[in-house]
Amino acid sequence: MSNNEIISRVENDRILVLERIFDAPRDLVFNMFKEPEHLKHWWGPNGWELPVCHIDFQPGGVWHFCMKCTDRNQGEYYGMESWGKVIYKDIIEPETIIYTDYFSDAEGNIDENMPSTEITLEFIELDGKTKLINRAEYASAEALKSVMDMGMLQGITETWDRLENYLDGK
Repeated sequence: MSNNEIISRVENDRILVLERIFDAPRDLVFNMFKEPEHLKHWWGPNGWELPVCHIDFQPGGVWHFCMKCTDRNQGEYYGMESWGKVIYKDIIEPETIIYTDYFSDAEGNIDENMPSTEITLEFIELDGKTKLINRAEYASAEALKSVMDMGMLQGITETWDRLENYLDGK
């Protein structure tokens, strides 16, 4: 495991920018975000699995997924499911993925009560390593605060740690 910490900053009160360097080539890191057989091994925070992962990886395509807590030590979260729906806007392999991220239900209906996020993932080649920049734009400062209060930064940190560990085995 590398000690590549996430660098985070907030822009304009509603854009969260996260950066991390992964010790793996850009093409490989990019593929981790497009293929279900990879995502199932690392997506989600510690103690959560991805039992449902359907991807149509193209502009206008949808990624519908379920994260489920399988760690009994997480108490009230154990057994909980969190459904998400991504609608891809633009994909430039292996450089950029732009999508809107929604909370949804098992049928893929968007939860209008939860904030959606406009995400831009940028993959930058750095001499055999990859700098990943995640720009998450929310509708308001309040929407950003609500996901931060839900522990989103810790969740992304754990998720990216899991990605790093998975990449180490590739």
